Amino acid sequence: MKIVNILSWILRITAAVILLQTLYFKFTAHPESVALFTKLGVEPWGRIGTGVLELITGILLLLPAAAFTGGFLGMVLMIGAIASHLFVIGIASNGDGGQLFTLAIVVLLCCIVIQIIHRRDGMNLVRRLFPNTRS
Repeated sequence: MKIVNILSWILRITAAVILLQTLYFKFTAHPESVALFTKLGVEPWGRIGTGVLELITGILLLLPAAAFTGGFLGMVLMIGAIASHLFVIGIASNGDGGQLFTLAIVVLLCCIVIQIIHRRDGMNLVRRLFPNTRS
């Protein structure tokens, strides 16, 4: 059981650090971030909104009681990021050699495993939100 707890912390910290380190670029309107969201057609509200969601997700991942929720939000965000790279931006963005795309895949994989590790928390959350349904 202890190894699973350690693995959970490693995955949660990894995903949170990746998510939180990109906030500087989003919240300061860094030219590369502005260019990326302009290419997506959602500048500035998409950049700022994504930054806010990534901040919330990063915080939730670091709170043990909210790991499942943070993992779920991280999965949703990264599926969107990966789809954006595949269908609009391209794998490499502004000559980064695919670094942003790779980081999105890393966060997605971390969040998937976080969901598996904390699935009981997820089931308990569903039971609290929908008490009259069978599970």
